[in-house]
Amino acid sequence: MLQFITNSSIPSVAISQAVAAMEGGCKWVQLRMKDSPRDTVVSTARELKSICAKYDCILIIDDLVDVAKELQLDGVHLGKNDMPPAQARLILGMGAIIGGTANTFNDIHNLARQDIDYIGLGPFRYTTTKANLSPIIGIDGYSSIITQCRENKIYIPTVAIGGITYDDIPGIMHTGVNGVAVSGYIINATDPTAETRRIIELLQGIINKRLKK
Repeated sequence: MLQFITNSSIPSVAISQAVAAMEGGCKWVQLRMKDSPRDTVVSTARELKSICAKYDCILIIDDLVDVAKELQLDGVHLGKNDMPPAQARLILGMGAIIGGTANTFNDIHNLARQDIDYIGLGPFRYTTTKANLSPIIGIDGYSSIITQCRENKIYIPTVAIGGITYDDIPGIMHTGVNGVAVSGYIINATDPTAETRRIIELLQGIINKRLKK
């Protein structure tokens, strides 16, 4: 699973970033426009929703539960200081995708009680696309947290996030996570569409090997 996260407060740039990833085969986009006025986010999300439909791509929005409800987006991703997932579920209903950010096993344990659909676990390493980073996790951290999840029978899909590059993916996936979320690495690639396609092919190969075991 590849999740692509936009990283621009400029509507045309955010949309072009998402389109480049979708052209490469990405089927999951998160619109993140942290510093933009609500009206700007709403108009951008509305336009991007229409585009995502053409690519058969899931569109979730970062933080803004009210926008997700207003535009009937596929869902929302909630940071640790955002609305509690259980409250978002009451607002958005059972059909919405709700994701939550985690940095530790305790974070995941708490999220598991709140009817959440997936967890963004990170950061893997330092990244310039997000302010106020939690402590870096690294490969060993992912292995330890995923092991604790299995020992406690927590099987919520978990996606690694935070400064991830193509070369990091095999090691990260080996820890047992279900996918990766990528932003800056794809955005800054010489050919973002081609790089997205390359990442998806790598992930698919890893997942196929898992299924054969």
